[in-house]
Amino acid sequence: MKTLILMRHAKSAWDEPGLSDQERPLNLRGRQAAGALGTWLEDTGNTPELALVSSAIRTQETWSRVASQLTEDARMELVEALYLASPERILDIIRRKGGAAETILVLAHNPGCHQLARQLIDSPAEAPTRYPTGATSVFDFEVDDWRDVAPGTGRLQDFVVPRELVT
Repeated sequence: MKTLILMRHAKSAWDEPGLSDQERPLNLRGRQAAGALGTWLEDTGNTPELALVSSAIRTQETWSRVASQLTEDARMELVEALYLASPERILDIIRRKGGAAETILVLAHNPGCHQLARQLIDSPAEAPTRYPTGATSVFDFEVDDWRDVAPGTGRLQDFVVPRELVT
C-alpha cells in the first residue's frame, strides 16, 4: 500500500509587483493555512516520509510551515520540474522519485494538482470539483511500487481545504 498526499501551495502574496511568479511568498492567510494543514496531517496520521516540493518560494514556505507541525521528520526534495507541471509530469515525478517511501507528499501548483487529483481517483463522483490554494487530497493505492500508480487507481482517503481548518 502506498499513500500520496497531493497538496497545492497555500495562498501567496501579490503585493510586490516586481517579483517573478516563482519568487512570490505566502501571505498571512497562507502562512496560517499552511500551519493548519500541518496540524491536520499530524492529527489524521497522514505524515509523509518524503516531500517532493516545487522550487517556487510559496511551495517551499508552505512545506516549511507544514513540516513545523509534524512530529516525524520527512526528507524534503526540491523538484524544479514540479513548478507549474502538468498532471502527467507530476505523476512521472511520483513514479521516479517515490522510491521506498510508503507515504509521500507532493506540493505543487494548479492546474496540475487539481487535474491529477481528478485523474487518480477510482470513483470520479468523489473527485474534488475545486482545488483552491492549500487544497490537500490523500490517496491510497493498492500497489507495492510507485511505478505502478496509474490514473483511476487511487482511493480518496481524505480531502481538506484550509477554510475548513482556519477560523
